[in-house]
Amino acid sequence: MSDVKGIKYVLVSEPDEGIYDALNKGIKLATGDVIGLLHSDDIYFDENVLAKVALLFEEKNVGSVYGDLVYVDKKDTTKVFRYWKAGEFNENKLRKGWMPPHPSFFIRKEIYDRYGLYDTDFKIAADYDLILRFLGKHKISTLYLPEVLVKMRWGGKSNKSLSNIIQKSYEDYRALKKNTSNNPLLILFKKNLSKLPQLFKK
Repeated sequence: MSDVKGIKYVLVSEPDEGIYDALNKGIKLATGDVIGLLHSDDIYFDENVLAKVALLFEEKNVGSVYGDLVYVDKKDTTKVFRYWKAGEFNENKLRKGWMPPHPSFFIRKEIYDRYGLYDTDFKIAADYDLILRFLGKHKISTLYLPEVLVKMRWGGKSNKSLSNIIQKSYEDYRALKKNTSNNPLLILFKKNLSKLPQLFKK
């Protein structure tokens, strides 16, 4: 463990069983109260994101906080391809395929300790499974911060090829069957349909 400007961090480089196994390792090592996950191609929108999120956790005492996300060009991160405006949460939205952008979803560590980590049986959609489990099944409290928190470079694992898109849809279906008693095929259809307007929002 190292300490730079008062920030403690642990660097681990070793084989793992996929991205969610690696995320689980990080969560287990974390010692803070709130966990945010920033993947290798993602960047926070500006230097104030973490301060804003931390303030909401402190003032509102909620289990989680989330915001919006934009997909950007790999080289020019000012060029936006898709605007994922999450909007305010309500449980009915989950039944329509809604989910917050995973990289913008900050969760108290005690939630992971209580309800479990990412299910590594899922290779692409463990984030959706976790969101359904936390917000739907266990009904943790959450708060929407209505601004862009993360820039994600276009071409992630779930959409980099047709086979990955098909696998993602199948795993989404499995996650829905696991966590909801509603019609998983209908919810999956609504989930995919809801992405279309994001291509036109600025």
